[in-house]
Formats: sequence, structure tokens, C-alpha cells
Amino acid sequence: MSEDRPRNNNGHKGWLERLGQVFGGSEPEDRNELVELLRDSHQRGLMDADALAMIEGVLHVSELQARDIMIPRAQVAVLTRESDPRALLPTIVETGYSRFPVVGESRDDVIGILLAKDLLKYFYAENDELFDMRELLRPALFIPESKRLDALLKQFQESRHHLAVVVDEYGGMAGLVTIEDVIEQIVGEIDDEHDFDEDSYILSHEHGRSIVKALTPIGDYNEHFGTDLSDEEFDTIGGLVAHEFGHMPRRGESVVIGDQRLQVIRADNRRIHLLMVADVSESEARDRVVAAHH
Repeated sequence: MSEDRPRNNNGHKGWLERLGQVFGGSEPEDRNELVELLRDSHQRGLMDADALAMIEGVLHVSELQARDIMIPRAQVAVLTRESDPRALLPTIVETGYSRFPVVGESRDDVIGILLAKDLLKYFYAENDELFDMRELLRPALFIPESKRLDALLKQFQESRHHLAVVVDEYGGMAGLVTIEDVIEQIVGEIDDEHDFDEDSYILSHEHGRSIVKALTPIGDYNEHFGTDLSDEEFDTIGGLVAHEFGHMPRRGESVVIGDQRLQVIRADNRRIHLLMVADVSESEARDRVVAAHH
């Protein structure tokens, strides 16, 4: 009769123990040791860099909440319930988004989600009288700011929603999170048809604003904007901006450098991806000069 093997009282330790044996080490005691074990496996050639980054992303997602990656309320593009279809077009075309929160009396009164493609039949029929916003609205998914991203991803999968409205403790809209935002925390930045060409660093927009890759070399940035930023300490504009913040900024945060305001519009917990650059107003520049003298 074979001897019974003692069972492990810690439910999750079985696979960790086997993992440690496979990689030739002892069982990791905590998440930090697990990450070190995985990195060691990469050094040994047992997994490539992309696989390692994705596994680390999966582990990190469970530590993040919706508030950590959400698009801030002030940056959310919304449509109003009372608008006719043609009045909605400028916002849809300018942003390039496919889904929009629709609001009633205020931005806190989110009554549903509109898919841009649902408007096509009204323009095809060329009959605005057929338009009824209430018939087009999809139910909105509301989540608290404290919602963990791993739980949110599962909720996205189960509900088939692609977008969630983040609400604060008073029920007002705090921001917006998409399924792409969550997945990017695992696999890195996902380019779409509105993103840059691979070899392009700077994409100019109207109204005196430009979208800039954080990896833009400072020399190229200076040449494009006519600025004179130093590249002695940092090679890229993203590195310079992160230094100015003194921390890894979240989406929506901004900093003024010289005569320009640089706002983070895409970032993860590891680095900045995209920046919006705009000239600061004369009053703002004057206020900065006054503050500097006090």
C-alpha cells in the first residue's frame, strides 16, 4: 500500500511549490518572491520578455482600482439627451470614439450609452424625425472608484459591456473606464486606427493642441515646437515630464514647462505613453511669473 502524502493546508501553495521546483528554486513566500522567480525564469530563457511582462501585468491588475486608470470626469466626452443627431456629429467625429455616455440635466445624470454606429441609419434615411434617443440608448454599467480591475475585467466579460461609468461616493460621475484600458494594463498599449503611425512622434490637432508620443526625442520635440528644452539629463519628452511631476503621473494630470502645458492622456503604472501639448494662456503664464517671485 502506498504511503499517503501529506496535504498542503494552504490551498494556493500547491502550484507555487511546483512552480518553484520547475524553476529550480524554493517555493515563493509572497508576490515579490514570485515575481523574482518569474524574472529568473526569463534570465534562464524559459520565457520571453513579452510573456514575463504580461504575467507581471496580470499580477499588478489585482492591485489596481478603477480610480487608478479611469479617464477623469473633466476629460470624458459626453452627449446630451436633447440633442438632434446632427448636433452629435462634431463630438463623435472630433474624438473618434465609438461609445459615449449620454447625460440629462448634468454630467452626473448619466442615463445610458450611445453607440456611434447606431446613428448611421438616421443619416442614411436622411430623416431626423425618425430619431429617438431613448430607443438607441444602451444600459450603462456603473462601478465605484474602488472597483478592483481584475473584478472589473470579469464583470466586463460577463455583462458584455465595453465601458463603465465610475461613480464617486455621492453617485456623481468620477470618470470612465473601458475594457481596453484594463487590458492595456496587462498587455501594454493597444494601438487603434486613431493612434500614431509607428514612425511618427507628433500628431497635430486643431485649436492649438498637439498629441505627442512620450518617446519623442527632446531634439525632435524642440525642432517641432521651437522650444529649447535641455536633453542633457533626459532623452525623451516623457522622461522630462515624469521628472517634473516627481512621480509617475496618472491620466489627466498636467504640468507647465516653459510656455506649454503638457497633459498626460495615456499612461500606465510603468510609463507615460501620450501627451497633449498646448500653449498656456497669457494669464496663466503671468500667474506663474508672479508665483515665482514670491
